[in-house]
Amino acid sequence: MNTDLLLVLGLLAACVALFIINRPRMDVVALLAMVALPLTGVLSVPEALAGFSDPSVVLIAALFVIGNGLVRTGIAYRLGEWLMRSSASSETRLLVLLMLAVAGLGSVMSSTGVVAIFIPVVLSIASKMQVSPRRLMMPLAFAGLMSGMLTLVATPPNMVVHSELRRAGLEGFAFFSFAPIGLTILLLGIGYLLLARRWLGPSSGSDPLIEPRDTLAALAQRYRLPERERRLRVLPRSPLANQALDELKLRTQYGINVIAIERQQRFRRLLLIATGNSQLQIGDVLLVDLASPAIGLLGAYEELGLEPLQLSTSYYGDHSRELGLAEVALPPDSSLPGKTVQALGFRSRHKLNVVGLRRNREALQGLLVDERLKAGDTLLVAGGWKHIHRLQGMSRNFLVLSLPAEVDDVAPAAKQAPFALLGLAVMVGLMVSGLVPNVIAALIGCMVMGLFRCIDMDSAYKAIHWPSLILIVGMLPFALALQKTGGIALVVSALIGLFGEAGPHMLLACLFVLTAVIGLFISNTATAVLMAPVAISTAEQLGASPYPFAMIIALASSAAFMTPISSPVNTLVLGPGNYSFADFLRIGVPFTLLVMLTSVLLVPLLFPL
Repeated sequence: MNTDLLLVLGLLAACVALFIINRPRMDVVALLAMVALPLTGVLSVPEALAGFSDPSVVLIAALFVIGNGLVRTGIAYRLGEWLMRSSASSETRLLVLLMLAVAGLGSVMSSTGVVAIFIPVVLSIASKMQVSPRRLMMPLAFAGLMSGMLTLVATPPNMVVHSELRRAGLEGFAFFSFAPIGLTILLLGIGYLLLARRWLGPSSGSDPLIEPRDTLAALAQRYRLPERERRLRVLPRSPLANQALDELKLRTQYGINVIAIERQQRFRRLLLIATGNSQLQIGDVLLVDLASPAIGLLGAYEELGLEPLQLSTSYYGDHSRELGLAEVALPPDSSLPGKTVQALGFRSRHKLNVVGLRRNREALQGLLVDERLKAGDTLLVAGGWKHIHRLQGMSRNFLVLSLPAEVDDVAPAAKQAPFALLGLAVMVGLMVSGLVPNVIAALIGCMVMGLFRCIDMDSAYKAIHWPSLILIVGMLPFALALQKTGGIALVVSALIGLFGEAGPHMLLACLFVLTAVIGLFISNTATAVLMAPVAISTAEQLGASPYPFAMIIALASSAAFMTPISSPVNTLVLGPGNYSFADFLRIGVPFTLLVMLTSVLLVPLLFPL
């Protein structure tokens, strides 16, 4: 063992120790390692910085952008809504469906991309179902890793092993050669995580140290809106048809404030935020706020040709993607106290409706058009989210308080959803066909989304999780350092010498362990490159079939469950799941042993020795 190897191993051990205690942050440790390696003399500065040009790093950054495009267009949340509806508020059913969906998608596209896409979906579902993200994020990552065991194109190590077989003059693996073993491991993984999730924390997603955010329902209840909400259809005989709201004076004469309009248009139903210029049409359904719940008893509906419709839940909740609520306070230097609500001209100036007013912590009743404002009053405004956001910039007269939790689910580019699907389909198609490298396929997908305005440049840069990329970039040089100093070759030679005569099953287990351990420190692709020739030559020396040995390397390369840095998908969920290094050790090590046992038993049955 030479001095350079001792230096690299010492530095690697120091990094692992800092990762375990999580001080300083992992990305800072990676930067320190990247600086220290050239100082040892083992690597040059260009070699230490080569991770910045690594295709996998660019691929991960592009996949963050792709995932954010699906979020901005609402596709990710629609998928989340499907998962939530299908799970019927059952955390167990949600976990099962989530892992099956992630593994299925990951079998034909990058598992890193799938996990990046699902992270905001899972966070949204966890918030709505009051489930701790800690109990879902690790199953999400593990499902992404297990997807690599399902098809030939699911992960680069599979292709590396396949290519090594072809170079040896043998027939490679078929597209679904991995599927029987991968599906078995996936089912075992689902069962294991259903049991192991209790070690990740309580089922409740609440944190006593963090005050929960308001929801639309809570805001509506605080201002006593539910008792005044109505849905009214415009009948053919209605005198309101084909007239603008400002001309009708519904608020002043009838105490009816129209908040939004549901309108059927061809094959879809639109929600139009009401403004003074909004023209009513026959068949429109008006979402209104009444001055008094008893207004319908006064004959106003009959006079106006309006038909009351059933309203089982608040329409703010039904239309939370388009219609929002926000509390607006009056700062001390505001010029608004003393003016009436009507004089504010919220509808004409800001395209928002004042639907509530609180004074001395009490909600005042009615539409309040003639109510004069006082210092300390808080208004509740309703309207489109973009107009609420625009109001945030008017700090002189208004102070928009914290927005309700539903604002996180708003899709600012919802109309571009078909084009986001097109971009995703182009990326997946190119990845599956192999016409271009995966990184080029992902960049083309990003450009398609950008071309059709699914995402803009500012959003794209914000979408990239830079700490994760820095962590990966900082750890990549260790692969080259270990190769240059002979560290990996030394360990492999020792292992073959010790267990080469112990029988093929024992050797399969040893190869699995060695591949999994090396994969803790370097990428699974690099691990497969190093170990595939060793496995095939070992099989030749034993006079055995090379296929079970090659398969065990591919499976072990995907079994990166033990640490948060052993795979990019683990790194991705580290922050959202609020995990520590020890969490992955506690959950990942037993499962890796289970995967090893299953692989060693099944591989010789499907690929005879």
